[in-house]
Amino acid sequence: MYRFLLTPRWWGINVFVVLAIPFCIFMGSWQLGRFEDRVQDHETASTQHESARREAARPLTELLPVDKATVGRQTTVTGRYDDQLLVPERKLDDREGFYVLSLLRTDGGKALPVVRGWLPGEPDPAKAPAPPTGEVTVTGALQAAESPGGNGVSSRSGWPAGQTGAISAATLLNLVPYDVYDAWVTLNEGDSGMRAVPVSAPQNTGLDLKAFQNLGYTAEWFAFVGFVIFMWFRLLRREVELARDAELGLVAQDGENGENGEDGASGETGESGDKADGDEADGEKTDGAGADGAKAGLVS
Repeated sequence: MYRFLLTPRWWGINVFVVLAIPFCIFMGSWQLGRFEDRVQDHETASTQHESARREAARPLTELLPVDKATVGRQTTVTGRYDDQLLVPERKLDDREGFYVLSLLRTDGGKALPVVRGWLPGEPDPAKAPAPPTGEVTVTGALQAAESPGGNGVSSRSGWPAGQTGAISAATLLNLVPYDVYDAWVTLNEGDSGMRAVPVSAPQNTGLDLKAFQNLGYTAEWFAFVGFVIFMWFRLLRREVELARDAELGLVAQDGENGENGEDGASGETGESGDKADGDEADGEKTDGAGADGAKAGLVS
């Protein structure tokens, strides 16, 4: 009954199933690992931010370039404030507002973007307090450069003069005539009555939409495993039922159908021939009777 499993068609089906199941399990496990890595990065970043607040501030040059190990660390920089920009569409406690970003020119000539605080409402230069004059020393948490469209950063372009959508060297170099560090600092305490901007985790380390996409892909790959197994058993059951019906004679064979068809056709042809012969004989009898009648009429 199961001899059909040795046919080329079923060899192909079985090979596909044998390869598909481990592949789906591997992909599901890989996606699950990505999700677990993001959860671990999120927990590590949260712990790191708490411990960084208690550590002594270090010079900026010792913490560059910014990576997962240095983001959120306390740093101290000395310089003079120069240009000031506003960063719109930034939320704090579910309220819409904007950052006040001032560029601190260091002795080396490069400028460090410093977020001095957050203000509610629409970005307005008149609302933003002017930065302190003269040489200042700032202390705050080191942050990685932002990318448009990630971690709550707007992906818009074409901002009005005096505004920028993302805090990064790539965007600021088009707005100021001097070099800018590819990092920024948020002050521990807001300047001039503004609210301090909390430290944000670097991209791809939080429980964001991408993290839950990995979890969803995990479920999909394992669902594919169940689907492949279900379809294989369904096809097997169908083939077994067809083989059983054929053994019981419930499925007509092509050869038998052909013979029965020929016999039926022959029988019908014979019956038609006999009927035609009978009709012919009746016609002859009728003709004979008519001729006799005609003769009788002439005699009388």
